[in-house]
Amino acid sequence: MIKEVDDFARLDVFREFRSGKPEAVLALNKTPKQLVEIVRAFLEHRDSVLVTRLNSEQIRALKENFRVIYINEVGRIAVIGKKAEDLSEGKVEGIGKTAVFTAGTSDIPVAEEAVTTAMFLGLEVLKFYDVGISCIYRLIEPLKKIKEEEVDSVIAIAGMEGALPSILAGLIDLPIIAVPTSVGYGVNLNGLTPLFSMLLSCPSGVAVVNVDNGFGAGVFAYLISRIRKRSDHG
Repeated sequence: MIKEVDDFARLDVFREFRSGKPEAVLALNKTPKQLVEIVRAFLEHRDSVLVTRLNSEQIRALKENFRVIYINEVGRIAVIGKKAEDLSEGKVEGIGKTAVFTAGTSDIPVAEEAVTTAMFLGLEVLKFYDVGISCIYRLIEPLKKIKEEEVDSVIAIAGMEGALPSILAGLIDLPIIAVPTSVGYGVNLNGLTPLFSMLLSCPSGVAVVNVDNGFGAGVFAYLISRIRKRSDHG
């Protein structure tokens, strides 16, 4: 079913029923008024909406127009509706677990987009930030922790040369979702260098999403956990 919003949007409101994952609203280049109208239209058909890539003006408009809202300003991402209450209280559905690693503190905005997306979809999330390979022993305790917690997947986020996912894939027996970021000097090339590096990963078991795509990584982690849960229950 397509829901038309004036002459500027055609919403795929039943995507979740068809493909197992909901449509998210990309706020980029939308006016605050357009964004508010799109969110209202979605809430006529669903109890919660995920909105990504927000700017400060759009965040202000959402706060003014919706009472039940969860905003992750670092990740520039928001949830409006029923799930916003759950996220504010730290509640998730318990579909599975993912661990989110960042190479550096500068990668955290992309990580927080992934974290909020994963939680919106029902995953518990373990966060390990600033554990990049320039000081590789920082990985020791996080790797022990994810083994104890029995996570389903790892989201590895890195700029610079993007080596973190390859290191993790050589050490643990979990699917690695690699996210290159546009963080780095010169020949980082706004994320192209870590993107190519991750695509060329020598250890197997690494899947790569696009540059700065925390949302895509969160959805991928959710699909892994959902399929695993289905398998566990026969």
